Amino acid sequence: MDHCAPDCGRRRFIKLTAIGLAAAPFASALLGSAARAADMVSESDPQASALGYVADATKSTKRTDASAACHNCGLYTGKEGEESGPCAIFQGKLVHANGWCTAWVKKAA
Repeated sequence: MDHCAPDCGRRRFIKLTAIGLAAAPFASALLGSAARAADMVSESDPQASALGYVADATKSTKRTDASAACHNCGLYTGKEGEESGPCAIFQGKLVHANGWCTAWVKKAA
């Protein structure tokens, strides 16, 4: 006969509940940032609009450097060759690698 069956089950439940509660904020933060990172910046977004962001740099009337695009901007942190990536200006959102905005600064060599 198992002498601690009811007591052991209760202890196990309490221990698992405590572990789950302790881990919940971390799981939420990880899942929340992953979900937000997948969102693309829209040209109609108020911040994007204020900065003249366009998904296709060739369509900007404000761009003075014909080679300027998000992929060669110092604020762009996307991987080379990918269609989009994160930008320091648009926290938690992706921009098109071939996009452009007035915050563009030449990437350091």
